[in-house]
Order: sequence, then structure tokens, then C-alpha cells
Amino acid sequence: MLSKLNPSQFEAVKYLDGPLLVLAGAGSGKTRVITHKLAYLIEQCGYAPRNIAAITFTNKAANEMRERVGKLLSGRNTKGLTICTFHALGMQILREEAGLLGYKKQFSIFDSADTAKIISELLGAPDKQDIRTAQSVMSKWKSSFTSPEQALSLVENEAEQRTALLYARYQETLRAYQAMDFDDLIRLPVDLFQGFPEALLRWQQRFRYLLIDEYQDTNDCQYQMTRLLAGSRAALTAVGDDDQAIYAWRGASTANLQNLQNDHLNLRVIKLEQNYRSSQRILTCANHLIRNNTKLFEKKLWSDHGPGDPIRVFAARDGENEAESVVMRLLAHKFEHNTRFSDYAILYRSNHLSRTFEEQLRGQKVPYTVSGGSSFFDRAEIKDLTAYLRLIANTDDDPAFIRAITTPKRGIGNQTLEKLAGYAGTRNISLFAAAFESAMAHQLPARQHEELLTFCNFINRMEARADKEECATVMADLMSAIDYEAWLFDSHEPRQAESKWANVTDFVGWINRKSEADGKTLLAMTQTIALMNLLESREEEVDAVSLSTLHAAKGLEFGHVFMVGVEEGTLPHHQSEQPEQIEEERRLMYVGITRAERSLQISYCTKRKHGKEWQACEASRFLKELPADELIYSGVLPTGSTPEVSKDVGMAKLARLKAMLG
Repeated sequence: MLSKLNPSQFEAVKYLDGPLLVLAGAGSGKTRVITHKLAYLIEQCGYAPRNIAAITFTNKAANEMRERVGKLLSGRNTKGLTICTFHALGMQILREEAGLLGYKKQFSIFDSADTAKIISELLGAPDKQDIRTAQSVMSKWKSSFTSPEQALSLVENEAEQRTALLYARYQETLRAYQAMDFDDLIRLPVDLFQGFPEALLRWQQRFRYLLIDEYQDTNDCQYQMTRLLAGSRAALTAVGDDDQAIYAWRGASTANLQNLQNDHLNLRVIKLEQNYRSSQRILTCANHLIRNNTKLFEKKLWSDHGPGDPIRVFAARDGENEAESVVMRLLAHKFEHNTRFSDYAILYRSNHLSRTFEEQLRGQKVPYTVSGGSSFFDRAEIKDLTAYLRLIANTDDDPAFIRAITTPKRGIGNQTLEKLAGYAGTRNISLFAAAFESAMAHQLPARQHEELLTFCNFINRMEARADKEECATVMADLMSAIDYEAWLFDSHEPRQAESKWANVTDFVGWINRKSEADGKTLLAMTQTIALMNLLESREEEVDAVSLSTLHAAKGLEFGHVFMVGVEEGTLPHHQSEQPEQIEEERRLMYVGITRAERSLQISYCTKRKHGKEWQACEASRFLKELPADELIYSGVLPTGSTPEVSKDVGMAKLARLKAMLG
């Protein structure tokens, strides 16, 4: 099983004499190390699958690991093996221990849209930027274990004071709804472990070995959670790369790599430096660039894929010229090398740069996908159905109650809901609980009161079934009872209704398959859904050019990469002024370079339009940090740069293309 590993990978898999940090350079096979170590622990070391946890950051990474471990251990039972995201693990812990923290087992999980709605109501309809700012600040407070009281004592101005006061009211609202946001799923397990030693011991005995992926991306909360779970036994392998730490803006801390050394004096460090992805020229550029950063650990990537294509740098006149040139080069390369559209990626620092490239790709009828598009779960019809599921799982979830009772409409309007909310507020109970209080019968017209109770009794009946009966049966009866299909076709144009109904049937089919495969009831599935970003069935690969931010491209690889907008003020970003911020921007450039397998083309503009104004642009300082002898410049040439290929080479290339056409 281990025979195909290189010496460093082999050593990392076999090492079990204490805590281990695997410094895995870009493209060095870190997933291979994690999956082989999981298989090795089960197959050779006698670990029961239920006593191992592998923790990563995305559902996609967890699914890939699960699949690869399944192949390595074909025929062996891996039931109980935990391979999941930090948030999914936090949810698992909290669901079992909720009572200790004063929550019911079926608490609700609120996504950013849910929390934005709460913030909007608490602030009195602010603009979207205010909501996003409040979400970001409160998220950072939670990640650093800052309570609302502590936040209030730390504020330095009136704006921060308003956010700290909002934080306290926001937490009270979540608590009243028996709900948690994504940050709570990490913060509360740490609170639990620190406050209840018996709970910590239970989970330490459950997980006898921990593997943690993308360790450089952990924040304080995630670090504390894994430190507590590992305990003094410290049977753990952390895999990370300090050169790819690009998430400080959302609380990630490279200091956690240093903390690991401080916490475990016997920490073993193994470096993976052989790259299996890129040509040597690409790696030479990446190594040259990143050595300008202060380093916790020195490493140098190398490859035996040969030198590869030269690195090209194109200086465009403006954004239009840059986009047109990139798309033309991409199409010429595809034609010459008979590649697929999906072999190409256009990567940029900021989302706003994608528009011009999209226009050019559309103009040339080139299929493309844009990363960070809206999630399947953000669609209105899916949110409508998940509101029912959330309410069945947790009747204290007021936002879910409001959405479910008004979609489809059932004779209960805003006035009824306002009276219900007013009464619930005076009694400090949920809207659902308020509906059953006798006083409501006197406050509402008889018909509205009857409709309200009919709906609430229906939810109670579904709740009683959802934890016992098969998921598919309960879902079928739910869909039949609410008659959602008829409502869709009554409320929308036929084509739009058909599209929405197709999404609904996809969703219901997925829930039924997933619940059967995982042996979960509908109640358990509800919390799983809250953590999903995209339906697994929607992740099929399409033959299209990828447009992506550098942040979203991390972990991906493409045959041919175009990095665009590599200018001062964009990369590095104009808000990056401190040395540590510039270092993070350099790591972002490094991540972009190391996405490329065979060819890399970098471009920048000499001027760019901002609004109606033209502004002069300067090439990024990072271009000067690349090895000059590996770069071929073209376009509006800077002084002292190497010119584009000679006329003879160009004519020879044209002759080859003509021959292919012939």
C-alpha cells in the first residue's frame, strides 16, 4: 500500500512516535499522505475507524479523502470513520452534548443570509455594507473568544461601540431561536470542553488519532478545539504549508504552526518538497518569489516534470486589451495543442476584474464558469423547503417559522404575524409556542387563529414522524401536504416554475439518497444540509474555462494558467500596507503561480479605467521578484526586459498552425 510513496511521504505516513507536522508544499501530495495514513492506521496499526478523525476545511476535500480511503481499504469496513470539516465535527459534538450548554439537540444552524436578516432587523434596515461589516467584526470576535461584554470594554470609537452592543443583542436573539451561526460551531465546543471536563474526556477517548488538513488556515478557535481534543497524548498529524497561508483576513493565523512547536516540544517536522504538478520553470519562479518572505520553515519545491514552457509576461494597454489578448492567446493555445477548455484558468485578485474577461469569452462563444457563484442552497425554492425542515427540527426557529407559514400562502398575513410576534415578545417565547397560548385566540380573528393552529399541528405531526420513519416517506408526505408544485406554477411563469420545480425534485432526491446512504433520519439531515455549500450531484466537471479569484483557486490545479491584473494596488492590494500584509499578498501570488501545471502567463495593464477616469497602472512589485531569465515580456515593453519571441520563431509557429489546418 505504501510502495508508491516517495521517501518523505513514506516517513510521514509511518511516523507514530508523537505529534507530527507535515510541511506539504504546493502539489506535493498532501492528500495522498493523509489518506494513506488513515488506511495505515486501520490496516496495520489496529485502530478502529470510529477512533480516528480527519478534519479539513471544505466538503469537497472531505469527500475526496473519503473516496480515496475507500479505494485503499477496499473490502474493509470503515464504518464510523470521521472525515469531515471543522464545522461538521463541531456540529457532531454539539448535537451530542447540547444539553450541557442549555441547547436542545435539534438546534438550528443559521447561514450568512439568516444572520444578515437578524442584523438587519436589529439595526433597523441598514445598507448591505453595514450588515457585512457587522458580520465580519462579530465573526472575528467569536473566533478570538471575545464575549459581548469583553468586546464592549475593548471598543475605541462610537462605531465599534454600536457593533459591540449589537453583538450582545445578536447573541441573545440566536439563543432565543435555539440557533447557532457557523462561528458558534467551533467556539461552543471549546467552551464545552473547557467547562465540562467529562465531555472533553468522552471525545478524547472517542478520537484516539487526529489528522488535520490545511493547518495554516486554522484560526484561534480551531486551534484550541484540536489542541483540547488531542490532549496530552497528542496523537496527531497536522498537514500544512506556511507559504500558502492566505486567510489572515478571516482570522487564520500562521502563528498556529509556531504554537504547535511551543505546545509540543517533541514535535517532529517532515517536509514534502517534491512537486507532482508543475514544470520546473514554474517552481523556480514560485521559489524565487516566496523567499522574499520571512520564513518559519525553509523549503524549496522541485519537480522532475522537465523545464516546461517559458513564463510569459504581457503588458497590456488597458483592461480591454488585456482581456482580448488573454482570450485570443487561450484560443490559439487550445487550437494548437488540442486541449480542453477546462485545462485553462484565468485567475485574479479581485472579483471586479472578471467582467471584461466574461464579455470577451461570451463574444468568442467560449464556455466558462465563475468561482464563488451562488450556492444551490441560496435559491429561493430550496430555502423555502429548508425552512420547513428547520422548523420541524426546531420549533423555536422563528425565521424558519415565518418563511414556512407564508410559503405557500395559507391565509396568514402580516397583521396576524405582527400580533403573534408582539405577544411572543411580551412572553419571551417563540412564535410557534405563542400560537398555542389561549390568549392568542382572543387576539386573532377565528379563521386566522384556526389556520395558525392547523399549520402548527401539522408541524408537530411531522416532527413526531421525522425522527422515526424513513426520510423518503416523510419527505413525500411533506411535499404532498404543502402542495408546493401547484403553488410554484400559480406564482411564476411556466418556464421559471419548471426550472424551480426541477431544482426541488433534485433536492428531495438528494436528501433521500443521502439519508439512506448515511443511515440518517430527516431530523439529522436538516443539520447536515445547513453545512452543505453545494449539492454533491451539482459538482460534475464541465468543459469550461475557469474564472476564479486567487483565494478560491487554492487547492485547485490547471494545465494552463493566466494570472491577470498583476498590478500595484491590485496585487498587492491597495489596503495592504503593513509588512505582514504584503507578505500575505506575496503568498497569494505564490498560490496563483503554483496552480499551473504546464504553462503560466502573467499580465498587467499600463492604465485602467476606474469609473469614468483613466488611471496609470504600475506592474506589481512581485514581478520584479521573479527570476528575470525565466520571463519573456511582450506588449507595452518595460525597459530592460527580454523581448517576445523572434520573428523567425513566430513564423515557424504560424507555419505549424497552417500545417495543422492543411
